[in-house]
Amino acid sequence: MKVHEYQAKSLLAKYGVAVPRGEVAETAEKARDIAKRLGGPVVVKAQIHAGGRGKGGGIRVAKDAEEAARHAAAILGMTLVTPQTGPEGRVVRKVLLEEALEADRELYVAVTLDRSLARPIVIASKSGGMEIEEVAARDPNAVVREPVDAALGMIPFQARRLALALGLSGDAFKSGVTLLQSLFRAYVETDASLAEINPLVVTKSGRVLALDAKMNFDDNALFRHPDVREMRDLGEEDPLEVEASKFGLNYIKLDGNVGCMVNGAGLAMATMDLVKLAGGEPANFLDVGGGASEEQVENAFRIILSDPHVQAVLINIFGGIMRCDIIAKGVVAAVKGMGLSLPVVVRLEGTNVEEGRRILSESGLRVTPADGLADAAKKAVEAARAGARA
Repeated sequence: MKVHEYQAKSLLAKYGVAVPRGEVAETAEKARDIAKRLGGPVVVKAQIHAGGRGKGGGIRVAKDAEEAARHAAAILGMTLVTPQTGPEGRVVRKVLLEEALEADRELYVAVTLDRSLARPIVIASKSGGMEIEEVAARDPNAVVREPVDAALGMIPFQARRLALALGLSGDAFKSGVTLLQSLFRAYVETDASLAEINPLVVTKSGRVLALDAKMNFDDNALFRHPDVREMRDLGEEDPLEVEASKFGLNYIKLDGNVGCMVNGAGLAMATMDLVKLAGGEPANFLDVGGGASEEQVENAFRIILSDPHVQAVLINIFGGIMRCDIIAKGVVAAVKGMGLSLPVVVRLEGTNVEEGRRILSESGLRVTPADGLADAAKKAVEAARAGARA
């Protein structure tokens, strides 16, 4: 789950991470009032779940409250297009107004999970304000990585080493050490999957603050954090993904035309890879899980077909915990209920596979059986191409 910048900052502030003074507004009038309270120049920042907002005109500096109100009026309601939103963009419903700061330097720091090490890792760079992937590609030595034991937490010498790598000194060094330890503690204690500050600024007066902040959270741990769960903004999520979450389905919309319904995340990834290998493009990632019910399967199928770009559906089920006959019944119910005309390619293996195949073959539906996963991917891609030409 993602949260807005202002929400990430409010969480980080609770753990002692220094952030600029600021408030959120949903109208130009409220933006004017906030700017008056803050006093002096302010920054008006669009709040969407995407980076690159400045490039799209979503971040503007105002010298006084009246100008802040004008900027807010221009930003609120706009469809902001950034490299991370895609061409469709995102509608801006809130703006964050913050005190304008004179930055002497912009740095980068983040905490995420290094799966190869099976532990959190802190990533830091002197090149803040840029995408860290670009920095690493241009100069790998410009990025410092510090693995940290989650149980022990960030040991002071690790925080000092990172602060030195960021080029901090004097009071800024002391503040930086404290901020790094606070950032790591916030990451661990909120079950975050990412806690990123970009840029982390050092002001001309020596203050070290999070000028921007991004936090993502492990969905499976949200039951432990009702305060974080309440921060979810459904307006920032794809409607189909929101619908899928109501039925306990893991769904992510993509840009292709081959709809995929699979049980198990690993098998779903492999299925998408084979669709690509066959020359096609998956329209989604959809994991129905190991113990889905007939109703869940039916809803999964309905969600896939709600994407108008889907030209064919590939169903790939390995029946371990999941029974193939349950999948088959759900598919038949969904197809009959929606009056489906699209081709469906099915690969079933495992528990009750023969019964599942029988249900599909006797359904009278336009279902193509597949002999193995590679064959299923090839047939689905060919069917999608034929549908696109029709």
